[in-house]
Amino acid sequence: MTRPTPVFPKGRQELYTKNRYSAAIRSGDLLFISGQVGSRADGSPEPDLAAQIRLAFDNLGTVLAAVGCTFQDVVDVTSFHVDPENHAGLMLAVKDEVFPGPDYPNWTAVGVTWLSGFQFEIKAIARIPAGG
Repeated sequence: MTRPTPVFPKGRQELYTKNRYSAAIRSGDLLFISGQVGSRADGSPEPDLAAQIRLAFDNLGTVLAAVGCTFQDVVDVTSFHVDPENHAGLMLAVKDEVFPGPDYPNWTAVGVTWLSGFQFEIKAIARIPAGG
């Protein structure tokens, strides 16, 4: 049986160590990515909402790249929104750039009341390509 292995992208290890979680867990050919937010390098929220959403997707891409994945390897996504009705357009604009389709991943969007100072969070599961 394959032992799950934590994955950390370069340059953000301190943030994950401080908050005591792994950026992702690799198990066999699957990558389970923790929720990514639009945090600056020091972990603080990006104040501009559009930039925060884009940065969350960028941070997700960085975790994917740490094991040789791209957004095309993502099979399942869950996003969390503090104000989904008013923020949907901003999120969908970035989503359409990252996942231009038509082979979209599964997606579940959840409205929440609190994200520790953030407005948007995204987590995903990806299949790691052979050799990744």
